[in-house]
Amino acid sequence: MSEAAATIPDTPLFDRAGSIRGYRINKMAMALGQPANRAAFKADEEAYLDGFGLSAHEKSAVMGRDWHEMVRLGGNLFFILKISAVDPTPITRIGAAQASMEHEDFLHLRLGKKRNG
Repeated sequence: MSEAAATIPDTPLFDRAGSIRGYRINKMAMALGQPANRAAFKADEEAYLDGFGLSAHEKSAVMGRDWHEMVRLGGNLFFILKISAVDPTPITRIGAAQASMEHEDFLHLRLGKKRNG
C-alpha cells in the first residue's frame, strides 16, 4: 500500500495498480454507453458480466450494486456511474454508500436536506 493510501482510512486509492485491478469492471461499465449493451445488461446481467470475464467477486459487487466494493475492486467512479444509469440509481445513493451512511442521513448531513417527517 502506498503512503498516500495509508493516510486516508477506508478510502480506496485509484492509482495505476487500482486501474489494472479494475480493468474488467471499468471496461464492462464503459460499454454500457452503447444502447445494445444496455439492453443486453438488462436482459441477462450475469451473462453480460461473464462476457467481460468478471470474477465471481466482481460480479457479486456489480449485481448487488455494492458501489463501495466496486470502487475498492478498482472501479473508476466515473465508469461505475454508467451502471447506475441503467437502473437508474440516484447519485446520492452512491455517495451515501461511499460514505457508509444511510441515504437519508447522507442527504441531511452532507447535503443539508431537511429530513422527511
